[in-house]
Amino acid sequence: MAAAADPRPLTGEPVALDLLNTRWVADGQLLDLFAGAAGLTRIEGVAVWLESVGLSDRFRADAPTLIHLLTAREALARAVADPAGASGRALVDGVLEHGRIRATLTEHGPGERAEFDDPAWGPAWLAARDYLGLLGSAPDRIRACASGSCVLHFFDTSRNGTRRWCSMAACGNRAKASRHYARTRER
Repeated sequence: MAAAADPRPLTGEPVALDLLNTRWVADGQLLDLFAGAAGLTRIEGVAVWLESVGLSDRFRADAPTLIHLLTAREALARAVADPAGASGRALVDGVLEHGRIRATLTEHGPGERAEFDDPAWGPAWLAARDYLGLLGSAPDRIRACASGSCVLHFFDTSRNGTRRWCSMAACGNRAKASRHYARTRER
């Protein structure tokens, strides 16, 4: 199945955060790539996401994959919202129970290969595993957009670690314009 264009405002984040970003706000309305956003069916939304994160050649966009992605997205949303919370950790662990890493020896030396109980769990498991990698490298750089009306998340790769907005062109610009309007109104 050829994927349609990705309608989301923020793509290219690590897989775990990209899965969270399948929900976004546009014109004050919460949209969901897996629930008919941009006129796509739920399965077409899965195909778009798999293509966006480079997994479309390894996994099928089908109903079981959708169900597992929704499970992983909820687990990641809870874990990111409350990193110390037991419920988010338990949900992420529940997703991780469906796969494992197998050590391999390749022509280039040691390697690893992900294996899954059911291939439909693959994308969800990879997103949960990616979250572990983000936690292991720089947990303080996993951020929610500072805009109160935005639900997007990003991994701050700026040199000094001070990125606040999902996008300067969207949320950052709106915040700056709002501050400017407030200053000029005071005068």
